[in-house]
Amino acid sequence: MTGWQTLLYKEVLRFWKVGFQTVAAPVLTAVMYLLIFGHVLEDHVTVYNRIGYTAFLVPGLVMMSVLQNAFANSSSSLIQSKIMGNLVFVLLTPLSHWSWFVAYVGSSIVRGLVVGVGVLLVGAWFAPLGFVAPLWILVFAVTGAALMGALGLIAGLWAEKFDQLAAFQNFIIMPMTFLSGVFYSIASLPDIWQRASHLNPFFYMIDGFRYGFFGLSDASPWLSLAVVAGTTLVASALAMHLLRIGYKIRS
Repeated sequence: MTGWQTLLYKEVLRFWKVGFQTVAAPVLTAVMYLLIFGHVLEDHVTVYNRIGYTAFLVPGLVMMSVLQNAFANSSSSLIQSKIMGNLVFVLLTPLSHWSWFVAYVGSSIVRGLVVGVGVLLVGAWFAPLGFVAPLWILVFAVTGAALMGALGLIAGLWAEKFDQLAAFQNFIIMPMTFLSGVFYSIASLPDIWQRASHLNPFFYMIDGFRYGFFGLSDASPWLSLAVVAGTTLVASALAMHLLRIGYKIRS
């Protein structure tokens, strides 16, 4: 195995060895959201004039799980390695910053997709789902997971202790995720909040992913793809730059 493949294997094995915590627990959390919100609002809310609320909710929860777990994978791996001191063993290898990036982001994509598939399989028991555009589903899932994996790399490099990483996740990632239209269509919001939602790149990830199931969305899927792809490129470029200069890991 080449260097990046070995590091990728190590990162996938790292989260898979504690799969009950890293995979089963997020699936259970999403199911709890589905049970509570679906039970309370199913008979009271219809989205896009014909889609039941539970069916509308499932893709949002799937994508939210993908995003949160992709971010958690790369960020937690780096901060744990920095605090425990075993990051030095990776630094001693002749791996390039490209190898680091591919391994950490690649493992984040794997974890995000595994959790997402788990949530989707469970959610299919609660509501019938259409797959109008499967390619859109795959594209947004992979691109969104890559974006969050890159953001996780940036957060893990910046943070020096778990408190800082928790602050990054609680004050940036979580609010932007929950305010992205996971539980509602932004068409139901007042104009000012609709405009604010269009400034949130997480909204385009959720909305584009949901389009693949229903063929309906609050924004054009092409616009969503452009925003998500552009944001991913920016985050990836920043993450690779920080890796190249050894930001907070070579001193």
